Amino acid sequence: MVRLGWIFLACMVGFGCSSAGGASDSMSSDTSVDDLGTETKEDSASVDTGGAAPITIAIESVTTDHPGFAQLFSKYVNVFGVHIFATASTPDGKVLHAARVMAQYLDNNEDGITDNPDVVQALVSRYATLLMANTESEFEQVIEQEFTGPPPQAGQLLFGDETHPNGSSPSSGFDATLEEVLHLITVHGYAPVYPDVFGEVSGSTIANLMDVARGGHYEESSLDDCESSGPNSNFSSGKCALPPNGEYPAGAWYSYDDPTCSYACMVTEYFYWGLTSILGAQEYPGRPDEIGHEWKLYSNELVQSGDPDLYSLLTDPQYKLATQLPDGSYGQP
Repeated sequence: MVRLGWIFLACMVGFGCSSAGGASDSMSSDTSVDDLGTETKEDSASVDTGGAAPITIAIESVTTDHPGFAQLFSKYVNVFGVHIFATASTPDGKVLHAARVMAQYLDNNEDGITDNPDVVQALVSRYATLLMANTESEFEQVIEQEFTGPPPQAGQLLFGDETHPNGSSPSSGFDATLEEVLHLITVHGYAPVYPDVFGEVSGSTIANLMDVARGGHYEESSLDDCESSGPNSNFSSGKCALPPNGEYPAGAWYSYDDPTCSYACMVTEYFYWGLTSILGAQEYPGRPDEIGHEWKLYSNELVQSGDPDLYSLLTDPQYKLATQLPDGSYGQP
């Protein structure tokens, strides 16, 4: 037996255990994307697809089909084969919101068919999992317990107190669902399916664009340099994936300053900032000032004008990324 905390400490450094640009040794699944669905429950969302099987999103109990998780989590949702596990104290409405946002990212036109089956199959084959607890402190207690199942290899965290079913606002803050669910999809779906384009490694298309946005190529020499939040003896040369002394060039429009964020992590965040800005998630009152120290292109128009190559990449129809911002209304009247 192992403690889940050690598993997810490893998984969450750089947003995942498996290599984003290549093959994964994670848990496999024999389930076809076309055969996936969930049992109808009283509190659920159903989509009439006009001939295709309707997709139902519902909270279920965690069963022994998911070894190790049943002893730690009580709520489960299956979204096109991607797993969501939540603690008993995480409100049902927030769990369903996360599931519906995930469904909208994967089936943006809500026709009951995934927009990019290759990406979804990559998520399924890696046992992609979103774990939810009501608060971070609750999750810290959960991960101290013994975990008896196969270690999850593609995990992402989301907390109830940062999940806002009514949307982002100055009073409640940003709905972190839009970020954390997208991270799971891009790291364990888009990066392995399109390694030359979305791989979280130096030299991929998106990494090269990020280097321009950050005003240079800044990459850790070793992941050991990303383990603590404080400067080390080499900080003058660049801590983790930050520029020397953490000071970005004046012209940079992407300047994430977390000294524990690896180069791969920086790519993850760049992908998130670009797509959500294009979709309009970052434009509510007060948000541009809140994020300006990290990301300056907070609107569709600013990404088009300030980072046109990123805009072209993320709106290229061949990759079938979302064109409408998820709002958690998947399957709702």
